[in-house]
Amino acid sequence: MLKLINKLWRIFATGLSFTLFGIGGLILALLVFPVQQIVIRDEHKRQVIARQTVHYTFKFFVGFMAFVGVATFTIKQREAFKQLRGQLILANHPSLIDVVVLISVIPNADCVVKAYLLRNPFMRGVIKSTGYISNADSDGVIKDCQASLANGNNLIIFPEGTRTNPGVKPKFQRGAANIALRCEIQPTCVAIDIQPPTLTKSEKWYHVPERRFDVVVALKTNVPSIEELPSESISKSARVFTRDLEQFFLEEVQ
Repeated sequence: MLKLINKLWRIFATGLSFTLFGIGGLILALLVFPVQQIVIRDEHKRQVIARQTVHYTFKFFVGFMAFVGVATFTIKQREAFKQLRGQLILANHPSLIDVVVLISVIPNADCVVKAYLLRNPFMRGVIKSTGYISNADSDGVIKDCQASLANGNNLIIFPEGTRTNPGVKPKFQRGAANIALRCEIQPTCVAIDIQPPTLTKSEKWYHVPERRFDVVVALKTNVPSIEELPSESISKSARVFTRDLEQFFLEEVQ
């Protein structure tokens, strides 16, 4: 009986959390960011403030999920995360909340987002105000990424492109490797482990696990180096580096 009550509470608390997330997105888009646009005229400074606003908003959201008993969050090397600047952050993508957790712990985070999110009323205002990079223009993505990194932003990218279901070997896209090579930057890798698996691509939000889930986020060393890649062509190097990243994350997450 107690297990059933606990599960029903976590279903309710999960729904409450995502309702809060949606309302928060609308408040930011309709109230907070318009005020920032009026008060702060410099576009670059306005985007920096907007990203800080999202950072603290997501930090509150993660804290709320922990408070209501939906999840626990363990951030290893927390101080090292705070010191990141101008880094290309590559992470695995097991759940719906991965980017929220990462932005909550990484300062001045930028990210490449899917173009369809610009049609989402909860996210459109956030994306435009923060200057997050849309993948709609494939030719301009690399240039935008270079500019973002040069400005000291920490650029978050999921090489998988979408969430990978538990038990399925991740299949990385070459976009992340291309960005690393063309921007000539050694990526910083972050492993996200969620147990029991939840909020996956094949699950609805109300398919909660039998117990509260644990999220562990860790910076990883021994990352594959772009300096050791073949120099014949970018396309070949990207193919090799993508394969190396797949193997690296497969071993680290296991």
